[in-house]
Amino acid sequence: MSYRHPVLVDNGGQIPLERIPVLHYDLFADSLLAEYGRGSRVAAYFAVPPGDGADGALEIFAIMARERNGNFAVLRTAIGDRFQSLTPNCLQLHLFEREIAEQFGVVPEGHPWLKPVRFCPAWRPGQAAREREAGLNPPPGAMDYYRVEGDGIHEVAVGPVHAGIIEPGHFRFQCHGEKVLHLEISLGYQHRGLEKMLVGGPHPATARQMETIAGDTTIGHMTAYSLVIEGLVGGEIRPRAQTIRALGLELERLANHVGDIGALSGDIGFLPTASFCGRLRGDYLNMTAALCGSRFGRGLVRPGGTGFDLSPQLVEQLHATLGTIETDTLGACRLFFDTPSVLSRLEGVGRLSRSTAEDLGLVGVAARACGVPRDSRFFFPVGICRKNFDEMITDEKGDVFARARMRHREIEVSIDLVRRLLTSLPKGEAETPLPPLRPNSLCLAMIEGWRGEVVHVAITGINGRFRRYKVVDPSFHNWVGLAVAMRGTQISDFPLCNKSFNLSYCGYDL
Repeated sequence: MSYRHPVLVDNGGQIPLERIPVLHYDLFADSLLAEYGRGSRVAAYFAVPPGDGADGALEIFAIMARERNGNFAVLRTAIGDRFQSLTPNCLQLHLFEREIAEQFGVVPEGHPWLKPVRFCPAWRPGQAAREREAGLNPPPGAMDYYRVEGDGIHEVAVGPVHAGIIEPGHFRFQCHGEKVLHLEISLGYQHRGLEKMLVGGPHPATARQMETIAGDTTIGHMTAYSLVIEGLVGGEIRPRAQTIRALGLELERLANHVGDIGALSGDIGFLPTASFCGRLRGDYLNMTAALCGSRFGRGLVRPGGTGFDLSPQLVEQLHATLGTIETDTLGACRLFFDTPSVLSRLEGVGRLSRSTAEDLGLVGVAARACGVPRDSRFFFPVGICRKNFDEMITDEKGDVFARARMRHREIEVSIDLVRRLLTSLPKGEAETPLPPLRPNSLCLAMIEGWRGEVVHVAITGINGRFRRYKVVDPSFHNWVGLAVAMRGTQISDFPLCNKSFNLSYCGYDL
């Protein structure tokens, strides 16, 4: 196996494109697999068409996260209409390669299961993914599903329209009695073509688009985008703005973790904690609204700093509110986790092993619940995380109970962090003017959102505008984890298992 040392970049850092060599595909493949074999993992993998109207080959960029080194390896190659799939040797690439095939009409030969990702039209005129007629796209969900044959096997199809007010997604179970042998998940019902809309940006609407990639991760995605912009101009925001951003990010984490524990309580009929957490989630959202006027944090984070500042009176108000909510939050969680009937319903359900989680490339709460030490706040810290985050929480069991307990433990850490941030808010301005973006450059940012890592990568053209903008929401990595976790589980446990992952449909669909 040949090997080429990749170009390295820090979180939030930028590289001129001329410094990233275009490797022959075989050398690119060997170098990527060598990085993977050394413990690196795939953070982003995407194709870039020729820029600025030029004719040329489609390029692939690989961003490999190197936790042991605290940086990222960047590899680049060019491909034709067909290229050799690397998925058989690196399972983490399976969804990325399917996405490239769908977007650009190229074929990863040897891919084990080249099914649709989002049912979207090909980006390039005249090109069609999966050899269908150009310009014609099947409706979402129209594909061949995996089937288990045999006596007593039956199929259960759920969705895409669901009983609750939730986003659409199709789940198809192959069962023997009540036991799930295989679950296949088909999404793409809300595909918005976001990444294609971002080309040529930043546009006046870009910030609003970033805030709605996944509405429950508004601050996470907007912080990642802002770090990319700031990296492309070569600057870092002021300490006060860093602290306010971190405050918003932790409130977003608290609102969602508390809401998830309440939702798990509701799924098993434990109404005391369900009722408490339903109200407490609203309290944390209201704290975010006090920061910026939006319960989801829209308008709070902007490239160069923040769109809002904190007055001494608001800091005092948030301190007082947090003190009241903390008591109720920890009490509701103790009630939940100290009840034997609750634990008996959670333990052993939807279990994933650590090795499976690592092979699939799971991130965030789902990975850490399996014992995988994966947290960008610890390995790739930016802003105040460099000084304020030195403890990573993991569990070992990998079941619904572990995923719930991870949220409980992170709630305690986040409450303490919010208090420290409010106490140590630096003086100074909260916003810094930014110069134009650097042309012909790549910049990437990774932020630990409440669900897991949020990755943004921008490539600029000769005019300093986005030639390509890649977004990887944590749900993109984790949906397949839910499917695997259901194997051997009772089908009646699906709502509980699904809630323990609580993945985003629109974050996947983009």
